[in-house]
Amino acid sequence: MEFEGTVYKIMPVTKGTSARGEWQRQDVVFEYNDGGQFSRKICVTFFNRPDDAAKLREGAAYSVSVNIESREYNGRWYTDIRAWRLQPKQTEAPAAPMPDMPPIPEEPSFASAPAAEVDDLPF
Repeated sequence: MEFEGTVYKIMPVTKGTSARGEWQRQDVVFEYNDGGQFSRKICVTFFNRPDDAAKLREGAAYSVSVNIESREYNGRWYTDIRAWRLQPKQTEAPAAPMPDMPPIPEEPSFASAPAAEVDDLPF
């Protein structure tokens, strides 16, 4: 899944060690508007992606690709949203002002051609 959103809040980094080794996780809350009247907030996890999370700035817009997964633990369901790609949203550069154009000369009118002209077209 992919969405475009603005960074609302960057949470602190959490580090730990598991049987597989050291890990690092950082949650980032994005705010996005899906075309409706209200904006929504999504908390996205950057797991072992410290370079991507370090690039983020609050208030900046990004396109975020995520994997969404839910799992059960002791009869309760937990949903995890993990980012796997992050791209800054391209802001449109203001259009350069158009230079003043020279006036367009009037085209000759062919409808009012004199009757004395001979039409030499082959069709």
